[in-house]
Amino acid sequence: MWNKAIELSSKSHPGPIVHISDNPMDEGKLLIGFESGTVVLWDLKSKKADYRYTHDEAIHSVAWHHEGKQFICSHSDGTLTIWNVKSPTKPFQTITPHGKQLKDGKKPEPCKPILKVEYKTTRAGDPFIILSGGLSYDTVGRRPCLTVMHGKSTAVLEMDYSIVDFLTLCETPYPNDFQEPYAVVVLLEKDLVLIDLAQNGYPIFENPYPLTIHESPVTCCEYFADCPVDLIPALYSVGARQKRQGYSKKEWPISGGNWGLITQSYPEIIITGHADGSIKFWDASAITLQVLYKLKTAKVFEKSRNKDDRPNTDIVDEDPYAIQIISWCPESRMLCIAGVSAHVIIYRFSKQEVTTEVIPMLEVRLLYEINDVESPDGEQVPPLPTPGTGSNPQSIVPQSHPSTSSSSSDGLRDNVPCLKVKNSPLKQSPGYQIELVIQLVWVSGEPPQQITSLAVNSAYGLVVFGNCNGIAMVDYLQKTVLLNLGTIELYGSNDPYRREPRSPRKTRQPSGGLCDINEGTMVPEDRCKSPTSGSGSPNNSDDDQKMNNFIEKVKTKSRKFSKMVANDIAKMSRKLSLPTELKPDLDVKDNSFSRSRSSSVTSIDKESREAISALHFCETFTRKADTSPSPCLWVGTTLGTVLVIVLNLPPGGEQRLLQPVIVSPSGTILRLKGAILRMAFLDTTGSLVPPAHEPWREHNVPEDKDEKEKSKKRRPVSVSPSSSQEISENQYAVICSEKQAKVISLPSQNCVYKQNITETSFVLRGDIVSLSNSICLACFCANGHIMTFSLPSLRPLLDVYYLPLTNMRIARTFCFTNNGQALYLVSPTEIQRLTYSQETCENLQEMLGELFTPVETPEAPNRGFFKGLFGGGAQSLDREELFGESASGKASRSLAQHIPGPGGIEGVKGAASGVVGELARARLALDERGQKLGELEEKTAAMLYSADSFSKHAHEMMLKYKDKKWYQF
Repeated sequence: MWNKAIELSSKSHPGPIVHISDNPMDEGKLLIGFESGTVVLWDLKSKKADYRYTHDEAIHSVAWHHEGKQFICSHSDGTLTIWNVKSPTKPFQTITPHGKQLKDGKKPEPCKPILKVEYKTTRAGDPFIILSGGLSYDTVGRRPCLTVMHGKSTAVLEMDYSIVDFLTLCETPYPNDFQEPYAVVVLLEKDLVLIDLAQNGYPIFENPYPLTIHESPVTCCEYFADCPVDLIPALYSVGARQKRQGYSKKEWPISGGNWGLITQSYPEIIITGHADGSIKFWDASAITLQVLYKLKTAKVFEKSRNKDDRPNTDIVDEDPYAIQIISWCPESRMLCIAGVSAHVIIYRFSKQEVTTEVIPMLEVRLLYEINDVESPDGEQVPPLPTPGTGSNPQSIVPQSHPSTSSSSSDGLRDNVPCLKVKNSPLKQSPGYQIELVIQLVWVSGEPPQQITSLAVNSAYGLVVFGNCNGIAMVDYLQKTVLLNLGTIELYGSNDPYRREPRSPRKTRQPSGGLCDINEGTMVPEDRCKSPTSGSGSPNNSDDDQKMNNFIEKVKTKSRKFSKMVANDIAKMSRKLSLPTELKPDLDVKDNSFSRSRSSSVTSIDKESREAISALHFCETFTRKADTSPSPCLWVGTTLGTVLVIVLNLPPGGEQRLLQPVIVSPSGTILRLKGAILRMAFLDTTGSLVPPAHEPWREHNVPEDKDEKEKSKKRRPVSVSPSSSQEISENQYAVICSEKQAKVISLPSQNCVYKQNITETSFVLRGDIVSLSNSICLACFCANGHIMTFSLPSLRPLLDVYYLPLTNMRIARTFCFTNNGQALYLVSPTEIQRLTYSQETCENLQEMLGELFTPVETPEAPNRGFFKGLFGGGAQSLDREELFGESASGKASRSLAQHIPGPGGIEGVKGAASGVVGELARARLALDERGQKLGELEEKTAAMLYSADSFSKHAHEMMLKYKDKKWYQF
């Protein structure tokens, strides 16, 4: 009890116990530290205190010297006290590591508490005193520090996060020998740091394990399995050059455990997009997770130093560079990202360092309106001028710098992008280098809507993106805009909804439908007629002027409201990686759940807006009458419509850079229930037909003449077998929406298979993946179910309740990939991988490593002749004899007692819950009963043998003394 440990004259409680340890040289001496400042050296044999040490300041930690003659305490006033064991009256030495030494011999100013201290000795030099905390109070805002004191030097090592604990790694496991420390393991709130004590400056070891997934909050992620085998080495080679200098030259010192057997032979890559605009590539093969390469997309933009310098064109208040969508072609290594500020950046992989003098840029005006608008008094407004018949728009010409026009004639922001691209030369390291920057601009005072879908194709040299306003297609080889259409204009005259526009605008950027070959721009089919004049011209009456003023007021309020709610949604979307639970009143069955950071859901007329939700480049049949496949783009919308756009590509080589790409609508319209999520194509054998791609080659190295000739003859790699098959053979289009999936035969466009995935919920993510030499559709629903369907028959293969939709982070980051793999962010700091493949489940135990492995125990320190002679060496203690029942009596009933069981690990596994556990327990009881019966039988046999032996000996004795007289004994 505590009153026996402290002096009998003291009646105050000493406080909680903050430390307890035995003397390194004598296990029978126990050092007990109380928070109030009292330390007691307790003798376990005599059961009384040998010494008591008292101090005015509270104690936080205690550490022994290896000889057991001294110990050190850390206190709440930032001081360290070193005590001799046999001198309890006052400390041998008092140290204030970070206190200012005052003149006139006064005590140093008090500092912050020293939370932990360790005292490690060396054979050849001064001991190490390592401590956390203890900084002076005038260091406001300073980061947490670890202090290393060695001799006369004191090193203060700043940490990025708060220190949870630290541990010193030593050469010997024995506490009664020279410790010889060589490293310090520091556990931070969000990191694990190892410091090299053997090198000057105390550098840190390079951490081979990824603890910086959440270095910036994760906003999106993609998962790729069965990638090209040369991809991971290529990313690793360029990522190795990005490593910081100043690491320790030694290897990572923690080397325990063994890796498991890697049964998977295919490479896997995870790509994460972050709130600060960075992108990280991770090697996720087997059960490892290693960072390969980091790309910073924000370095292409001008950064404001403070909030006052920030331009007023921002559509989000925080994290304007956050990554929203990632589109990646592993075969060609082309990368395309879409950011929250309505910007798209295209990257090309290169192993050479280049300096870009002028960053190529395009600005796109993406509007939402149609021509046939009725004026307030019911008269017809004349159609706007037809684009394509005039001069080329400014968006067709590559911009070397952002547009300088900041306002329209009525004083509203116009033609202004949200971010400003740097106009100075940009040095680009080996890795991903900028090919083109595309930005949506403000239009008549309205900010651009965030991008909801994105796709890139290296074989065609095209990138396409869409939002709630419409769709835009860009030729990144020629740096031109090929397509710029509102969503309604994609239908032409076949719009099934007969939607009305919001309000007429004075100006618009050219957009279109059919392509003019000379100009390379789109001409809508319904705008090919010449404009009419006459009765349709607006008048300048007072009523019209009032109505126009009223419309402008409504538009102004709508813009303010839209931006305000856009900021709120952007903040909420930015916190997808935070542990924010959905509100209790949010019904996950409602299919109005937002799967993007787009602010289009906040628009006043959101019911009439149709956002682009899925894009897919392919080579297939575009119309019913087609006899051969051709390059095209399939477009899916949030209203369940699929539209097809035909691409007429020029020949490869130099002609590709000179002749324009012709784009035209095909007129094909397909309908599904719910927003379109994913599209893919199968050949007649049911094999997946991936999009055509261009093999990767180094673009920054001059080509030889032979290479140029080859590049002229080079055609895009199309793995579609239909081009070499007979015309009669078809393809199948697989389309997955929020509610259902359809398999459509091409070119007939007949629905051959249909599956209603869910009625009460909706699909959050759907992917067409390969599994066990076949193709299937994998879906994750908002009600927590993971479902898979065979292709092309759409038969249900799996329906498992796995994970309820508890927060938006899950919905944002969940994705499937090949070979039965999937992942999502289970928390802001953890990526959760899962599998729905039986083969992987069977091999999982072999893949897992072993944490504990047997090693040889190091040789104990030599006690020495004189220490053994005079009793100076370490003394052991039989604690079983000291604390056993023979010396201490039986323990009370309230004290837990360990009862070893015969089952071992198998018994533990067998004690599972449910029927299996009951059967295992019954089997174990039968085994025990059989074992006891066997033991009883053995004992009975032994007794029988003993009885027979006794009878035999008795009979021999009787025969021996049978004829002898009593006096002959």
